[in-house]
Amino acid sequence: MPQASTSPLATYIEHLKRGELGYQFSPSLGKAVFYPRVIAPVTGAADLEWRVSKGLGTVHATTVTHPAKGDPYNVCLIDMDEGFRLMSRVEDIDPFAVKIGQRVKFRVHPAEGDEDPYPVFTPAEGV
Repeated sequence: MPQASTSPLATYIEHLKRGELGYQFSPSLGKAVFYPRVIAPVTGAADLEWRVSKGLGTVHATTVTHPAKGDPYNVCLIDMDEGFRLMSRVEDIDPFAVKIGQRVKFRVHPAEGDEDPYPVFTPAEGV
């Protein structure tokens, strides 16, 4: 269990460094909470527990961004099976081929330079 002085963001990043997608669960709400925070939304309870996602989700929404320099890439909202949603992208597929309702699986985009690791997704074949 993380120390009380460890911020929720630091704990989340530590999970990513271990290859895990950490999220919080609030017993007072009876549901998952994401983005990591100190107290539960709605109830204000400090009852948040850290859990690790199994890493499977479904594309809720997707769009393609066209940067001035570089190739187009997708930005997606992913509904995780544990009941929380996060913004990310789906890799290893043409950004225009990502579809709403598509099953995806989590992986960590490793830290580069001063950048922390972050979650990305790939198509989940056969799931």
